[in-house]
Amino acid sequence: MPAKKRRDAGSGTIRQRKDGMWEGRYTVGYHPETGKQLTRSVYAKTKREVRDKLNKTLTEIKEGTYLEPTTMTVGQWLDTWLKEYKINIRPETKASYEMHIRIHLKPDLGRIRLNKLTTHQIQLLYNKLINERGLSPKTVKNVHGALHAALEQAKINGYLRINPSEGTTLPKIEKEEVKTMDIDDVSAFLQAIKGDPYELPLFVDLFTGLRQGELLGLTWDCVDFEKGTLLINKQHNRAKGEKEYHFSPLKNSRPRCLTPASAVMDALREQKKRQQEWAEAAGSAWDNRENLVFTTELGRYINNKTLWMNFKRIAKELGMEELRFHDLRHTFSVNSLQAGDDIKTVQENLGHATAAFTLSTYAHATPGMKRESANRMDAFIRTVRESSETQAPKTNA
Repeated sequence: MPAKKRRDAGSGTIRQRKDGMWEGRYTVGYHPETGKQLTRSVYAKTKREVRDKLNKTLTEIKEGTYLEPTTMTVGQWLDTWLKEYKINIRPETKASYEMHIRIHLKPDLGRIRLNKLTTHQIQLLYNKLINERGLSPKTVKNVHGALHAALEQAKINGYLRINPSEGTTLPKIEKEEVKTMDIDDVSAFLQAIKGDPYELPLFVDLFTGLRQGELLGLTWDCVDFEKGTLLINKQHNRAKGEKEYHFSPLKNSRPRCLTPASAVMDALREQKKRQQEWAEAAGSAWDNRENLVFTTELGRYINNKTLWMNFKRIAKELGMEELRFHDLRHTFSVNSLQAGDDIKTVQENLGHATAAFTLSTYAHATPGMKRESANRMDAFIRTVRESSETQAPKTNA
């Protein structure tokens, strides 16, 4: 018996139903797993009307402009996209997407039919977020990132012909000026943290440039005193809306090995000693099951906000209220560059994706470096000239 011939996508038939309506049925393809034919239908009161609808649909299939019929709203798709397609992302990223969808996208766009969403509607929302709700350009860019990714997936799924967020104009992001401490500020800061309960983590951060989550996620198995290295392979924090702290991948998911100054390793040795004393004093109450380097006196993790508040108190006492915890990282970076470290080394120490990003972030630190480079070249030129003047002139044989 010959095999049943499969209909090509774009073929169709017309029939009249028992209720008198005319139905135009067409094939859109076959299920990739079951091989079952996938059909859709259009309806009309007359045979002529249904033939016109069917021919229009078949032409769209042939030309590649056909869209699957859907009554799904933007809000329904955003929820589906987040639940079904963003399953292997960091908890912090997923929490950020969820917040942007719930607070910024669904209130204005959620009830619109997905296949009716226009670029202009999206643009009006972005303008509203800036002009009426006072969001920063960076936040609007993040909102756009979530919406664009969701609509791109809808396009891949065949729900949209184009991604309507493509044509929008985003507000310009003004680059935030990097704040750093000069040598006098660093000296005053070191004096201020002496004897402070958080002296050692603050000292280590100032001279390694670790992100706060990386600092508080450092574990003893990643500290090699013999080699004088630190393995930075995770962070310890919690996403917005979560109650519990946990380990999570690094910002760019790429571990890095640092070889910090010997003073940093000495500080870590002191921290090791302190922990041993705390453990003896706490007895059975001691609990450092996560093997963290920086803990409370009972071995528990340090809350990010607690460390931040302590840092802000010290900064305020020093008259540096505008200083942020992240500026310890910036200070380390600038001091590294000014001490003569090359951009590639600083990039790897910071865990930036590219040296170009590091250079653009700390471009303000390079004028002095350029002057020092010129001074070194002047010294080289003087040496060469002095050497050439002392040499005997060459004579022709």
